[in-house]
Amino acid sequence: MNASLPPGLYIVATPIGNLGDLSPRAAEVLANAAVIAVEDSRVTAGLLRHIGVKRPMTPYHDHNAEAVRPGLIARMGHEAVALVSDAGTPLISDPGYKLVRDARAAGHNVVTIPGPCAAVAALTLAGLPTDRFLFVGFLPSKAKARDDAIAEIAGVRATLVLYESGPRLAATLRALAAGLGDREAAVTREITKRFEEAVTGTLSSLAARYADAPPKGEIVIVIDQPGAPEPASAEDGDVALAEALTRLSASQAAGEVAKRLGLDRKALYARAMEMKG
Repeated sequence: MNASLPPGLYIVATPIGNLGDLSPRAAEVLANAAVIAVEDSRVTAGLLRHIGVKRPMTPYHDHNAEAVRPGLIARMGHEAVALVSDAGTPLISDPGYKLVRDARAAGHNVVTIPGPCAAVAALTLAGLPTDRFLFVGFLPSKAKARDDAIAEIAGVRATLVLYESGPRLAATLRALAAGLGDREAAVTREITKRFEEAVTGTLSSLAARYADAPPKGEIVIVIDQPGAPEPASAEDGDVALAEALTRLSASQAAGEVAKRLGLDRKALYARAMEMKG
């Protein structure tokens, strides 16, 4: 055990491009951890060279996590184990949460060393509302599953954040426009690198832009929130009242429908009495 770093799990955010974004605290933890759990040892070795250290590494990723995790949990009882992803904050679109869950269940110390995250960085570049957002990760690759996933989030009143690859970008943007409506969006890529860019426009215009020129680099799509819903009509109120009256009194039905549709309760009560009569 290294005396300067107590035993436990250390979740370390690493740069998403510019190595200068590695925090001094993150560098200190990586330099002193007994072992570093990594997605790709070649990527993390480059980061360690940047800070001038060598540390033991063990692969931890989707394909071996179930087999490797018990050994890492055991080591946390007497050693400092650091967890990194190839870039950004671990647990964001990777299996790291299971390691945290099991570490906590075993009573081990869990520490986070926050830092770069592509999803949050893209939000700051996009110029879209940031007060409420939903991170979606990667959409499914098959068209039917992708369209179903888009339908599930279409009504969410939040800015949407997705990861995507260059070759799939145009098709994904077209599917998003079809499933969400032609909302304002931003395609951000190469964040913190020399050719960082954030291209804004409607989903359909962005799909056309990238149709014949798939971009390179890591890509984050940020999509504006849906517009305000159309106000409920009197006909909508009648349909809702008819259903509510099958199980509630006129007063209760009017109250429920008023709350759900934003219609006037008194008018709904009068209409409910007409329908009952």
